[in-house]
Amino acid sequence: MLRNILWESLLVVLAGSVFALAANEISPRGLSLTRNYFPAAAGANPAVVRESPASSTNQSPAEMLVSEIKTRGLQLAVSNQVVAWFKDPRRQTQKLIFIDARNAEEYQAGHVPGAWLFDPYHPDQYFAAILPVCQAAEQIVVYCHGGDCDDSLTAAGLLQDVGIPGSKIYIYGGGMNEWPATGLPLETGAQNSGQFLKATP
Repeated sequence: MLRNILWESLLVVLAGSVFALAANEISPRGLSLTRNYFPAAAGANPAVVRESPASSTNQSPAEMLVSEIKTRGLQLAVSNQVVAWFKDPRRQTQKLIFIDARNAEEYQAGHVPGAWLFDPYHPDQYFAAILPVCQAAEQIVVYCHGGDCDDSLTAAGLLQDVGIPGSKIYIYGGGMNEWPATGLPLETGAQNSGQFLKATP
C-alpha cells in the first residue's frame, strides 16, 4: 500500500514537472533555463564574482561596465547625456523613458521623475505595464544604484529577451548614486506621484 502511494506521488511530481516545463517553453514570458538571472549568487562571495574578471584582465570596474554594455549590444549613458535627456521634450510624450531597476522600496524613496519601476528580480509584476511603453519609446535609459550595481544590466537583458532592441537601450552607469549631483529633482512615492524633492549637489 505504501509502495503504491509513493509510486503515485512520484507520477504526480513527474507529470507536474513535465507540464511546468512545457508551459514555460510555450509562454512568451517563459524563463530561459540556461540563463543566470542572479549573477551575484553564482559564487559564495558576490564581491569575488565581480572582482575576478578585473584581476584577470586588469580592467577597472568602469572599464568592465563599458565592456559588458558593449558585449550585450547596449549603450553607456554618462551624466551630461542623462541630464540633457531628462530635459528632452520627448520625455513628456514617452518617446524617451527612464526605467528604474531597483526595488519598490528604493524607488518610492526617490527616483528620476516619471521613471518606470522595473525590478528585474520580479519581472512578471512589471512587464504588463512597461512592455508597451518600451515598445513605443525611441530611447530607453535604464538605471539602478550605479557603480558596481548590475541590476540595470539585468533589467536591460530582460527587455532584450522580450524583443526590445538593444540599440535603443542606454545604461546610466552613474545611476542614483550620481543623480543627486546633477541638481535635478527626485520624485518620491509611486509612479507619477508628483511629490518632488530638489536634489542638492
